[in-house]
Formats: sequence, C-alpha cells, structure tokens
Amino acid sequence: MKFSKKFTNADFYRDGLFQQEVAMQAMKEMLAFYNVPFTDLMEKDMWVTDHGLGDFENVGMGGIFWVNDPEYKYFAHTIYLLPGQMIPEHAHVATANFSPKHESWMVTHGWVYNFSEVGTETPDAPSIPPKHGPIKSKNFVVQEVGDLLRLKELETYHFMMAGPEGAIVEEWASYHDGAGLRFTNQNAGL
Repeated sequence: MKFSKKFTNADFYRDGLFQQEVAMQAMKEMLAFYNVPFTDLMEKDMWVTDHGLGDFENVGMGGIFWVNDPEYKYFAHTIYLLPGQMIPEHAHVATANFSPKHESWMVTHGWVYNFSEVGTETPDAPSIPPKHGPIKSKNFVVQEVGDLLRLKELETYHFMMAGPEGAIVEEWASYHDGAGLRFTNQNAGL
C-alpha cells in the first residue's frame, strides 16, 4: 500500500485564507501512514507553510527545526512534503554575521526530485506548479530512501519536490540564518 494525495487546495483554503490546521492534519496523516510518531515536541514546534503563494497542495511544506544553533553553527531539520508538493526554489547566501548555509539531506520515507542549478539540464523534469513561476534549477536526481546528497555549491539555488507518495527528509546543515534565505519567486516567504 502506498500513501497518496487526499487533500487539495479546496481543503487547505477557506475564503482565500490558508487553513494551517487542515495542513497540519494532512501532515499528521502522512506521518501516521509512515509509522512516524507525532511527539509532544512536534505538537509544540512543528510548522506548515504555503510560503505565501496560496497553493499548499503543490508548493509548501511542513517541518521542524530540531536544532538551529548560532553559537555552535549547526542545524537539524526534518522536512515533510505531501505527494507532489515542492519547496519553493531558494538559495542561502552569506549575511553580515554568518557564512552561507551548507546542507545535506537523506530521505527516510517516500522519495523526492532533488533539484540544483549546478549541472546540465536533466531531461523529463516534472512540471513546476504555475503559482511557483520559473526556476533556475534544471538539474535533478531522484533521491530515494537512504540516499544522502549534499548541496552541490554554496549560495546556489535548489529545491525538492516530493514524488506521488510524499516524502520525509532529514536535513543536517550549518546554522540557518533566515536573513540569508533568497527565493526565486519574490512573492515567496516563510
């Protein structure tokens, strides 16, 4: 049995407003399917976002920052993507106080297309949701459970898009200075 899409934008928006509780319920159902316990810490700190683009079905994510330590400069994050959902294309640049974020990812459930602007264009790419707009990242690989990938080059654009079963991805990185986050779509935000 495979996890499949159950919710649509008709569920995630009411009168044009993002319904975070519905989005969280969708994430909880995926976690339950994959036998991932929903802990008290997750209840307190897990979040969902449509990045202000109004298309959570296709462009958005859930996540929890386990650690984001500016003193020791390390970061641990779990990314939750519903079936076919993508994180908006983004880059992490240096700021006045911190180096650009460097990341590594490992899929633990489902699979993702892992896109980068570094490398030659990969043929047969999945369709990018219209509300996201154009992308710079044309090179991708299919990242499956257990595959460990790193950001190919600092300060370059990248993103993930879940396959049809959704995905849970562990991320380890240097400190995430939110001021250094840059989206290709200027309307996107946290």
